[in-house]
Amino acid sequence: MKFRCERDVLDRAFSITRRAVAGRGGTLQVLSGLHLELKGNTLTVVGSDLDLVVRVTAEVGGEQDGSVVLSAQLGAEIVRALDSGQVEFTVDDDGASVVSGRSDFRLRVMSAEEYPRFDEPGGESVTLDASVVADALDQVIKAASIDDARQILTGVLMAAEADGLRFVATDSYRLAVRDLPGTAVLGRDQTVLVPSRALDMVGKILGDAEELTIRLGERDATFEVDDVQVVTRLIEGEFPNYRGLIPDDHPNVLVVDRLALQEAVRRVRILAQESTPVRLSMSAEGLELVAITQDVGQAHESVDATYEGADLTVAFNPQFLLDGLEVSPGEEVRLETSEASKPAVLRSIGDEQFLYLLMPVRVS
Repeated sequence: MKFRCERDVLDRAFSITRRAVAGRGGTLQVLSGLHLELKGNTLTVVGSDLDLVVRVTAEVGGEQDGSVVLSAQLGAEIVRALDSGQVEFTVDDDGASVVSGRSDFRLRVMSAEEYPRFDEPGGESVTLDASVVADALDQVIKAASIDDARQILTGVLMAAEADGLRFVATDSYRLAVRDLPGTAVLGRDQTVLVPSRALDMVGKILGDAEELTIRLGERDATFEVDDVQVVTRLIEGEFPNYRGLIPDDHPNVLVVDRLALQEAVRRVRILAQESTPVRLSMSAEGLELVAITQDVGQAHESVDATYEGADLTVAFNPQFLLDGLEVSPGEEVRLETSEASKPAVLRSIGDEQFLYLLMPVRVS
């Protein structure tokens, strides 16, 4: 196996695919590596932990076809450290050789025969606007759980709605819902549960891409962006009835400048240590934020806002509140509440396609 290419070409392929590599290879040591296959002038690099498969194809100057498995960590670090310019990659009986300028690295390799073979994904393809999907993923992924013990909640629900596609994620402490009107991917009333880890990777590779192609199979989902393909197993199980979590009645409504509230929360949270929540006191006079940590200190800040409803103080996890504010579109947001112990809903003024629900924190 032998080929030449620019350092940046190999660096991009390695850096993208290594994100899917199992931490320690799991039960298969070979999964700690990247699978490289050269056919003609086409190089295909694959990284996987069995649940997630990422492929990158690149055009190179091929001289001898072949395949090999290379340490993902060492391979990526070596290529990243090289100066820009031509790289010559060669595999022989002694291992792999990576040569660029005055740099010459030799690495032990693993047999490509030991690497799992992955079937080509099936399902009909649907092409979406990449920038729209990127925004949607950025808004919902943070709300998914990172606790593998609650696997259902580590997924993002993709659901068919009457007017398009809906993304939903929750970790039981907050809920994010984003609608994409006019976007048809699923059949009527169909839902699939996609691991948030896979969608996070899709979001990272969308970049300046114009289109995203999605294929949904019976047990897997495939996302294709230019020369990158991400294939993930779907999560089996029933997603919580999130609709029942969204209150129907919101007697109290606070309207506030999004950035002003965001910056105020950032400042006040400095004194919200040891899991201390930030309290929002809302009245006709406006909004006051308070954080009190015993034996440390306290912070108060007032924010201009309009409020309709009964005077109310409600406390939230400051990071969860910031997560919702950071991804809400528009200049102003609306915080809808009913009682201090019931969920609050954050929406953007003039944009009803995104909803962020927060569970309050009980305080004495």
